Amino acid sequence: QVQLVESGGGLVQPGGSLRLSCAASGITFSLYTMGWYRQAPGEQRELVAITTGGRTNYADFVKGRFTISRDNAKNTVYLQMNSLKPEDTAVYHCNAHHHLSRALDYWGQGTQVSVSA
Repeated sequence: QVQLVESGGGLVQPGGSLRLSCAASGITFSLYTMGWYRQAPGEQRELVAITTGGRTNYADFVKGRFTISRDNAKNTVYLQMNSLKPEDTAVYHCNAHHHLSRALDYWGQGTQVSVSA
């Protein structure tokens, strides 16, 4: 059974930092592109950052503020979020997408990030 379990969300003031973690089980982690997406109330889910094969890619609205990383030995992907803004408030979801199969695509339940004074 595949599980992606996010943690690390919470309430933070503008300008603050949070580090999200996503622990994966039930998959061969190194064969998956790992990503973070977010969904704000009333909005569509949007890509934040992905990492695959040593490469990373970021949405323009987080470049220079967020850093995605992965530890294949721990089956975990991280999202370090700095200089947080109120508009970063959303539920952040972890995604695992197999390199070769579109059918092998998994989501975590999400973790709430709220940025407010």
